[in-house]
Amino acid sequence: MISDLHFLRPWWLMALILPPAVIWLSAQTLDIRRRWSGLIAPHLLDSLLVESDQRSNLRPAWLLAIVLGLSILGLAGPTWQREAPPFLADTAALVIAVDLSPTMDAVDISPSRIERAKLKIRDILATRQGARTGVVAYAGTAHLVVPLTDDNDLIETYTDALATRIMPKPGKDTSAALNLADSLMKAEGTPGTILLLTDGIEEGADAAANQIDSNLLVLGFGIGGAMKAAVSDSSSPDAAEAPHSSLDLDALRDMTRKMGAKVATMTDNDADVRWIALNIQANFIRQNTVNGDRWRDFGWWFMTPAVIAFALSFRRGWVVKVAALVLAMRLIAPIDVQAAGLADMWLTSDQQGRLAFERGQFERAASLFRDPNWRGVALYRAGRYQQAWKAFAMSDTADAWYNQGNCLIHTGEFDEAIAAYHKALEKRKPWPEAEANLAVAELLKKKQQEDDEEAQEPNEKPDSIQFDDKGKRGKAGVINMAEQTSEMWIRNIAVSPADLMARKFALEDRGAP
Repeated sequence: MISDLHFLRPWWLMALILPPAVIWLSAQTLDIRRRWSGLIAPHLLDSLLVESDQRSNLRPAWLLAIVLGLSILGLAGPTWQREAPPFLADTAALVIAVDLSPTMDAVDISPSRIERAKLKIRDILATRQGARTGVVAYAGTAHLVVPLTDDNDLIETYTDALATRIMPKPGKDTSAALNLADSLMKAEGTPGTILLLTDGIEEGADAAANQIDSNLLVLGFGIGGAMKAAVSDSSSPDAAEAPHSSLDLDALRDMTRKMGAKVATMTDNDADVRWIALNIQANFIRQNTVNGDRWRDFGWWFMTPAVIAFALSFRRGWVVKVAALVLAMRLIAPIDVQAAGLADMWLTSDQQGRLAFERGQFERAASLFRDPNWRGVALYRAGRYQQAWKAFAMSDTADAWYNQGNCLIHTGEFDEAIAAYHKALEKRKPWPEAEANLAVAELLKKKQQEDDEEAQEPNEKPDSIQFDDKGKRGKAGVINMAEQTSEMWIRNIAVSPADLMARKFALEDRGAP
């Protein structure tokens, strides 16, 4: 913290000359002997002066100097900690690695471990609207199921089809799954979390886990001990045929501790899903706070001791002196101030806007903010993208151009959005978030152009249609019905997602391109 300590507005520190100046001027003013030395002879002055024997250790001048010093330090903006930008709340990336080893078919939890894992994936996706999620499946080998995307319907289509039978090799290679998931995160370029849905972790996986940059969560599936024995004795056909492997929770916790991961077990309610969501967001905010470029202003901390020190001014004889000082400052720099209510007396417009923003009252916050960037953020959250763009356009910073691009994408102005992202990247590079949004804007522009071209294709009817009844007939050909039937069958075949993934994984395992 000490190494990161600095001031956001260091020029205010030049005003620290005022507190000692106030003390010096006060000492000069209270020196009665100096004031009368020019009017009374020195040998008479000692006999004429009457000074109080009791002197207060805390004089008004010292109090004023303390208040000024604290206020100046607060205005200088001391900071030692970074904070996450306001637009990062819904962009926490997540890669879910699903264990498809044969033990996941165990029915110690109903209907089975793998089926319950797929239901949990649906619950997790429901908490991540607008966030990017990817899925990896692993057993003896690890394979990509769905790359990072915010299309939850696409993810559910493929995760619902996950089954242990689609894996080309049995086993449990957690290291390969972690490496594949981490490569997805690195390609994304933003901090994220890897979530393992498994019933166990083999020895040696901690070496791979300690090499990845992403945060790791583990959700265990299965039961152990007496409960496992009771399930094994069940007369259910599924219980008799399904493999039995109890969940060794102690071993799982021991391994995850070596891996530096957090572990939890599946619950019948949504407690595990809420635990996952909170850890994903906390990890994301913490990483962006450490690596971000926004510093938190702690200047307001100095206001509390300043107010306490100023409260001492109500001692006898001090009110008039302080009031005279305030009146003098008012005459030197007159400012029209009106208090429309209690909040206006104690909070600035930006402070009131921040309170409304934190309560989710974005429309009201936008009307209160005077800072254009915060007003733009409030308007953006309220869905008023055009007005938010105008607010961000009042600044020429990298963040302002980046936020303008986000607004312009929502209004469908892709050319302007691309230009805004380029301006942001000119001012700050590398910037993975801006580069990713730039790629999205270019894809949307390309799709818009394709749609426009399709809409402009001629669709007019021909002026006339003529048939040549006297023309020569062609020679009779021979059609191979077997080839035609095969071609039609291939063209019309419907492949299920499970079969498609099984073929894909098998080709990847054989090293096919």
